Amino acid sequence: QVQLVESGGGLVQPGGSLRLSCAASGFTFRNVAMSWYRQAPGKERELVATITSASRSTIFADTVKGRFTISRDNAKNTVYLQMNSLNGEDTAVYFCKAWIYAGYFGQGTQVTVSS
Repeated sequence: QVQLVESGGGLVQPGGSLRLSCAASGFTFRNVAMSWYRQAPGKERELVATITSASRSTIFADTVKGRFTISRDNAKNTVYLQMNSLNGEDTAVYFCKAWIYAGYFGQGTQVTVSS
C-alpha cells in the first residue's frame, strides 16, 4: 500500500535552515507529482510547494518563495523540502502528498521555529 514517511523536522532558531525528507513506497514514485503542505495550530492545511514527476516544474506558495526549495530523487523514492531563513510563521506540521488517486498524505513532521 501507499506509504509516505516524513522526517527531518525539529526545533530551529529564526533564520535557520532545515531539510525535510519524505520517503515514498507502494507506487511508481517517478511517475507521480509530489507536494509539501503544512498546517499550523488553528489554521487550515496550506500547500507549500509542488514538484512534477520529472522535476520539470516546481511551484511555491508566495509565503515561502525564495526561501524554500523542493527537489526529488527518483532513484531513492524521496522528495525533499529545503527550508532556509525560517521564521515563526513557518512553525507547523509539514506533510508530503502524493498526487495519485484521491491523494495520499504522510503522517507529518513537526517544525518549530523559536529562539
